[in-house]
Amino acid sequence: MTERDSVTHYSTSTDIVSALKSKMITDALPLWSGAGWDSKSGGFIERLDRDGRADLVAPRRVRVQARQIYCFAKAAELGWYPEGAEISRQGLDYMLARAKAPDGKPGFVHILAPDGSVLNPLRDTYDHAFVLLALATVYQLDRDAKVRAEIDELMQFIDTQLRSPDGGYVEGVPASMPRRQNPQMHLLEAFIAAFDATHDQAFQARAGDLFGLFSSNLFDTKKGVLGEYFERDWSRIEPVSVEPGHQAEWVWLLKGFERITGCPTGRQRAALLESALRYRDATGCLVDEGDAQGNIVKSSRRCWPQTEIVKAFVAQAESGVEGAAEEARAALMRLDKYYLQHPVKGGWYDQFDGEGRSLVDTIPASSFYHILCAVAEAERVLGA
Repeated sequence: MTERDSVTHYSTSTDIVSALKSKMITDALPLWSGAGWDSKSGGFIERLDRDGRADLVAPRRVRVQARQIYCFAKAAELGWYPEGAEISRQGLDYMLARAKAPDGKPGFVHILAPDGSVLNPLRDTYDHAFVLLALATVYQLDRDAKVRAEIDELMQFIDTQLRSPDGGYVEGVPASMPRRQNPQMHLLEAFIAAFDATHDQAFQARAGDLFGLFSSNLFDTKKGVLGEYFERDWSRIEPVSVEPGHQAEWVWLLKGFERITGCPTGRQRAALLESALRYRDATGCLVDEGDAQGNIVKSSRRCWPQTEIVKAFVAQAESGVEGAAEEARAALMRLDKYYLQHPVKGGWYDQFDGEGRSLVDTIPASSFYHILCAVAEAERVLGA
């Protein structure tokens, strides 16, 4: 099936936020708590097949377990899906039992088998960012002291085992190269969420360190691009790879950083957004990769960058930028038209090529975090 076979049911921008909120509540959350949960062995399913059936043999990335915990806890917090509170706790119990230090070493492992055994014991920094995000979101529900203790224990590991003497955080334990901006970005997201949940100023300080890294190394102010890959000392690896979805994601994160610290980020946000918008195809969607000169390198386009441009425009709308609210709604309409019109209600297409052909035959759970967050932020700022 191609994107051209899709038919959007929402022809006006005025109702797109409420329509997608309804789609989350009516279709997506029931699907991923039903077919997306392993009722026999526990844990969330990594992906569904094209017909919405669980892939019971696919390895389970711990980051996806954490993302699904976040989704159900967030949906419960918003009042969208009250039963999400219990589902998120079941998911957290599974992740803590299976992925946390099963080999006696601190930290969370990288990949589990469907039976819960360890397939890859790597302690991956990107994964730990999502574990912290999951814990912070669950903690928001009822301030459970046991969850707070898990946050503190996790931060002990992150602070002592993952901090880099060169700034930021290493890729994992064992450390590897090249260094990437992506784990730093998601740690910033997790620190903002953890501050919101705990009001612990230590999370402000950690977020401030990452903002400093962004300002001094990750973002090239002269070229207006966010780099992806770096040497050990955070010098850029040439040629610079640009993922426009990440540029959009930083717009939203910098607005969150501004909110919790009072540090103005409007100039950086405007530059990032202007740069990200260079990498669009004829549909108006962001492509997967470009270069530092603004050229498209990969014309394929995944679902998640479209959710991040929604969040970027929502952040700008919240800051009072003229026209941003309308752009956010238009981006939501593109997301719905091209990615969410899947035959499986509550499912999505993950990636298209430049000709509009679907490149992924499954429905990956990993996209739910991106989609639900975009819709939630749109409702919070724009209203449903």
